Amino acid sequence: MYLLRKSLLVFNNLNLAKKLTVLLLLIFIEGIALSGIALASVLNYKTQDEISSSAWLLLQTINSVRSYTTTEIIPQLQSRLDNNEFIQQAIPAYSSRKVLEDLQNKNDKFQDFLYKEAMLNPTNIRDKADTFEATIVKEFQKNKNLKNLSGFRSLLGKNFFYIALPISITESSCLQCHSTPDAAPKTMIDMYGDRNGFGWKLNMVNGAQIVSIPANEVLQKARQSLVLVMGVVTLIFASAIYTANFWLKRYVVKPIKQVVRVTEAVSTGDLNAEFEKVSNDEIGSLVEAFTRMKLSLVMAIRRYERYRMVNREPRDK
Repeated sequence: MYLLRKSLLVFNNLNLAKKLTVLLLLIFIEGIALSGIALASVLNYKTQDEISSSAWLLLQTINSVRSYTTTEIIPQLQSRLDNNEFIQQAIPAYSSRKVLEDLQNKNDKFQDFLYKEAMLNPTNIRDKADTFEATIVKEFQKNKNLKNLSGFRSLLGKNFFYIALPISITESSCLQCHSTPDAAPKTMIDMYGDRNGFGWKLNMVNGAQIVSIPANEVLQKARQSLVLVMGVVTLIFASAIYTANFWLKRYVVKPIKQVVRVTEAVSTGDLNAEFEKVSNDEIGSLVEAFTRMKLSLVMAIRRYERYRMVNREPRDK
C-alpha cells in the first residue's frame, strides 16, 4: 500500500507528456502480456490437438490391423488352431506390433512412435506394464465407463503424448490360451512358459493399448512459433504506442503547453502575447476560449485605466 501511494504521488508530480508516456507504456506491457497468454493458450491447444490427432490416427490404424487379423487371418488358420497349435501370426497384438515395426523401418518419421499392449499379467514378458502403465490399467478397472485416457509422460528421457484404451477379453475362445496352463497350447507353453498370462477372466480389463507420440519436436516448434509471433506483435504494439505517443505530444501536449506559456505571459502583464489556434478540435476551442478571456481582460483593464484617469483629473486640478 505504501509503495502504491508513493507511486501515485510520483505519477501525479509528472508533467502531462510523461504521464501519457507512462500510461502508454503500461498499456503496451499489459497488451503484450495478455497477447502472450492468449497466444500461448491457442498454440498449446493446437499443438495438443495436432499430437492427439496423430496418436488417434496411429491407434485407429493399429486397431484396423487387429480387426483384419481377427476377421481375415484367424479363419484361414482355424484348422491349425483347432489342433491346439499356437500361431503367433493369429494374435492381433503380434500383427499390430509387426506392422508398426515395418512402418518404422521404412519411414524415419515413425522411429520414436511407441505402441504397447501393456498387461498386468502378460503371456510375453515384453508386454509387462511398467508402474505408469499399471496405474492406467487399474484406472480402467476402477471405472468401467472410462473409454480412454490421454496426457503427457516422460519416457526414455523424452516427452511423449499418450492415448490409452482398455483391453479385455470379450470372446470365451480366447480364454483357451489364458485360463490355465493345462488348457493352453503346448507350443505356447514351450515358447513363453507356464508362469505368465493365465487366470484371465471374460470381460475383465487386463491391460491397455497405449500409443505414445514424441512431443518434444512439436512443442519446440510451438515455442518457436510463439517467440516469432510475439516478436511481431511486440513490434506492432511498439510502433502503435510510439505513433500514439508522438501524435499526443504533437497535437495535444504541445498546443496545451503553448496555451500555458501565453497564459503565463498575459498573467505577468504581457498583453501583446497571442494565442495561436492550430486546430478545430477541443484544443482549438480551448484556444478560442482563452483568446476571448484575454480580450475580455484587456478590455476590462482598459476600462479600468480610463476610469482611473477620469477620476484622477479633478484631484490633479
